[in-house]
Amino acid sequence: MNSEMLSRGEAFFNVLARIANTKMLVALKDGFVLTMPATLIGSLFLLVANIPIEGYQDFMVSLFGAGWDVGINKVVSSTFDIIAIISVLGISYHYAKNENVDGISNAITALIAFLIVTSSSVTADGKEIDAIIPKLWTGGQGVITAIIISLLSSLIFCFFVKRKITIKMPSGVPEGVANAFIAVIPGVVIMLLSMLAFIFFRSLNTTLTEFIFNVLQTPMQMLTDTYIGALIMVFLCALLFWMGLHGPNIVMGPILPVLTANSLVNAELAAKGALSISAGAYIMTPQVLDYFVKTGGTGVTLGLLIAAILRARSKQMKDISRLALLPGLFNINEPVIFGLPIVYNFIMLIPFLCVPVITLTIIYFAIASGFLPPFTAVQVPWTMPPILSGFILQGGRGVMIQLLIIVVSTVIYYPFMVMQDRLYLAKEKAQPLAG
Repeated sequence: MNSEMLSRGEAFFNVLARIANTKMLVALKDGFVLTMPATLIGSLFLLVANIPIEGYQDFMVSLFGAGWDVGINKVVSSTFDIIAIISVLGISYHYAKNENVDGISNAITALIAFLIVTSSSVTADGKEIDAIIPKLWTGGQGVITAIIISLLSSLIFCFFVKRKITIKMPSGVPEGVANAFIAVIPGVVIMLLSMLAFIFFRSLNTTLTEFIFNVLQTPMQMLTDTYIGALIMVFLCALLFWMGLHGPNIVMGPILPVLTANSLVNAELAAKGALSISAGAYIMTPQVLDYFVKTGGTGVTLGLLIAAILRARSKQMKDISRLALLPGLFNINEPVIFGLPIVYNFIMLIPFLCVPVITLTIIYFAIASGFLPPFTAVQVPWTMPPILSGFILQGGRGVMIQLLIIVVSTVIYYPFMVMQDRLYLAKEKAQPLAG
């Protein structure tokens, strides 16, 4: 019975792995990564404008005057407010690249399609201003539309190109010129469909981007922001990693854009001086997972390494913990995941699943209770060591929460590490190493 259940579980996770490796999800994961340079650069400037130290703002005003952060905020808005555009370009480029189709032509076509279905006017002082691209829909609020348009546009584009339903130029024509003509027929089809979508939603007094935001993106953001929704995300990431699959890549591929949109909403609220849960701020953002729930890597294995360094007696446990500690401090825990190993190790299954759930609970309710403010769009590299990342993102209280997480994870891992260590020690005594 147990072997039958195990085989069924393996079959289920194999299905998840195949889904995660589909062309669309791979393109989504790889393409959305291209937003990271913009968000990291924007985060640096946003951090300079909002360093979490009491009296900082007053000091900067006294030094540079009341408008000291105008230029900084311009950089911030110019990076975060085009996340949807970068997403369209990145996702569509990688989709075409994976299909061995010209990525640049596909990316440009997808971007045009996105602009067609997105509003090109705003209302100010009761007057409608046309021929503009509102940043409202090219930033976080347009992310889900950007994903949908880039995938659908790429699907159509590659369908035509791979079946050679294109304008073929004579041999000898430069590649750039040939690619431009290849894109004409699929481009016309994509833009025609985009135009029809624009006309249809215009008849409903809205746009496709606004419709998707209201009907799909907002509910998704609310769902991922619940404790239960966050719990499922964290639990699946750890369970899949224990099964030997890269859980964060599988689970976070489609969810990361939603969490990023949450952080952008929080950044807008912070700019208005209204960053609170009651004002509509979101708890779940990428920072919650990257720097708190995954302190030291998925499963918070930094606690396991500390426990092993404190108490391990077997050579294998000592060697692995010493070798894995330095990467673990930079949130890289593959050495302990596959070296100890934790993968398919039933002794480590319970703490590996329980610790992330507990750390999520700590950080989630620290924000929900008001002990920590919700995270804005400020980010640091995911390899930033704990304590340092906690201070940069949340000041002294962020450090306190990370220290609590490390202590709790060490305490939970300790008895399981002892059990594992005894097994290794008994094995080493029974089979002494040569030399």
